[in-house]
Amino acid sequence: MTALPLSVSPEVRAALETGRPVVALESTIITHGMPWPQNRDTALAVEAEVRAAGATPATIAVMGGQIHIGLDRPALDRLAQAQGVMKLSRADLAACLASEATGATTVAATMICAHLAGIAVFATGGIGGVHRGADTSFDISADLHELARTPVTVVAAGAKAILDLPKTLEVLETLGVPVIAYGQDAFPAFWSRDSGLPAPLRMDSAARIAAAHQMRARLGLGGGQLVANPIPPEAEIARAQITPLIEAALAEAAAQGIAAKQVTPFLLARIFDLTQGRSLAANIALVRANARLAAEIAAEIARAR
Repeated sequence: MTALPLSVSPEVRAALETGRPVVALESTIITHGMPWPQNRDTALAVEAEVRAAGATPATIAVMGGQIHIGLDRPALDRLAQAQGVMKLSRADLAACLASEATGATTVAATMICAHLAGIAVFATGGIGGVHRGADTSFDISADLHELARTPVTVVAAGAKAILDLPKTLEVLETLGVPVIAYGQDAFPAFWSRDSGLPAPLRMDSAARIAAAHQMRARLGLGGGQLVANPIPPEAEIARAQITPLIEAALAEAAAQGIAAKQVTPFLLARIFDLTQGRSLAANIALVRANARLAAEIAAEIARAR
């Protein structure tokens, strides 16, 4: 049988072999989220948060026909400066590998790759979900189905606030995905701590979340769980402030015929402009907070094993 096209960094391999906690990190924030060198610096800062909390970071990307689980500094620099990088989900992961192209992993692809490498916990910014107008466009992120099928605990600041959050929660419920708000009853909305929607579940400790992850495995339940970690209060853009800006950006996207994979990058760029950069600063803060919580959960899973 042909070996999996996995290239695991020495640091990550040593951690996995000795049972120490590892946290997977996506790479689209590097290639599609912000410009050089801020993208590289943010990736290093997020990795530092994971290490400070006692775990090993594993940033994941596809390069040269291999899934790289953990990037050294030269590889991270190359990725952060690369042009024409594919944005990978379940549908195009294999094609990218076969063509030996460079690809950055979304939530769905990162979950797949993390599971292949034996990593149980993944930290990101916000998951994709049901786009507004999906009743006619059918634009629903593959992230939701991945959460239902791949047994990785995903720590995010909820779903991206540009989405239809009530429908996103409905689809997650239908798919049987546990949605756990960390430390509060409200479901967070990325830049805002409170979406105005109640979270289906609440847990107040990394140990309890880790126990739920392991219980799902014992019960034979497929799929992972979504941990919705609210953005730190000092970095929040309140819902009353951000909602009108999201509506304005959505109207611009519709007027310009922006669709499919171009929608999210367009909206995030416009909201960056409309908030005069506050949205990006908030994004960085929430990703770093998610990395810390993910490391704590990974440490609890490792301790129990």
